[in-house]
Amino acid sequence: MLSIRNLSKTYASAGEPIHVLRGVDLDVEAGERVALTGESGSGKSTLLHLIAGLDAADGGTITLEGSEITGLSDSARAALRRDRLGLVFQQYNLIPSLSVEDNLAFQARIAGRHDTAWHAELVERLGLGSLLKRYPEQLSGGQQQRVAIGRALAIKPSLLLADEPTGNLDEATADDVLALARDLVARTGCGLLMVTHSLHLAATLDRRVTLHAGVVT
Repeated sequence: MLSIRNLSKTYASAGEPIHVLRGVDLDVEAGERVALTGESGSGKSTLLHLIAGLDAADGGTITLEGSEITGLSDSARAALRRDRLGLVFQQYNLIPSLSVEDNLAFQARIAGRHDTAWHAELVERLGLGSLLKRYPEQLSGGQQQRVAIGRALAIKPSLLLADEPTGNLDEATADDVLALARDLVARTGCGLLMVTHSLHLAATLDRRVTLHAGVVT
């Protein structure tokens, strides 16, 4: 479902090149849940940003469901994020002026893929029924992250990309939130690629890969 070949990315710092990714190869099958680990600065977030089209690679290819996305225009990458990718970050990125219910449905409505029955199932599974009229500032961290996961899954994406999604949560809440995410990913059949520093959380997924010195080991 996701195929990455010889992906490279270099940044300049004080005039010196920093080779963040040095030829990454990675595959994620449909329905597979993969943890991406590695030391700080190893390029984990950079890799997710390239897959999401938030940045452009210097070389190599990224193919999603048979379509190469590496050379897409900015507008085409935005359409990819809207229609086929779910994104969840450590910072919840909810829209402060929208209620929980409207945040949950936001991406699906923009994509023209709002499914009332699936929306209701997400509300129930994520335990958000009593919170729908609240606003993000009225929620705990765990509640906000559940909304963010629900919003990302509302479009039934091909791939869910999660960058340290439980990094701001205590361990018990993190376990609970990730268990919900795993179950919902299984329900939709989408792939999951999750960046995490936690080997405990990584062990709950199907497979763990590690980025070291810019390559997957």
